[in-house]
Amino acid sequence: MHDDPDQEIELTSDLVPLFVITQGRSLPPEHEYSHTTLVTAKEGAPAAARTLSPEARLVMDLVANGFLSVAEVSGHTRLPLGIVRILLAQMDDSGLIVVRPPIPRAERPDRELLSAVISGLQTKFGA
Repeated sequence: MHDDPDQEIELTSDLVPLFVITQGRSLPPEHEYSHTTLVTAKEGAPAAARTLSPEARLVMDLVANGFLSVAEVSGHTRLPLGIVRILLAQMDDSGLIVVRPPIPRAERPDRELLSAVISGLQTKFGA
């Protein structure tokens, strides 16, 4: 079997254990990102991202143009959600990203108020 020296090794393959990607770190308790937490790169952060691991640079490239959820980052990078959370925590500690809590679900509309509005419109305009 002869190896092609130009063949690129995939860093997230089964040959590279996941603890190598995170440098053996675990998720600190102050960085509990839900799968809907939104992240984006800070202004000027791509220049500082040169010292990051290849996986972290990939994450930075993804979030450089706007907010993405943690789940979307995981899907695009094909890295497990836990690994993405650890990488994001490292980048957050370095001041490279902005983290925003997910947009809360809208409260349920008040049915009585909606009924009163519909009734008022029907009275005013007939229906």
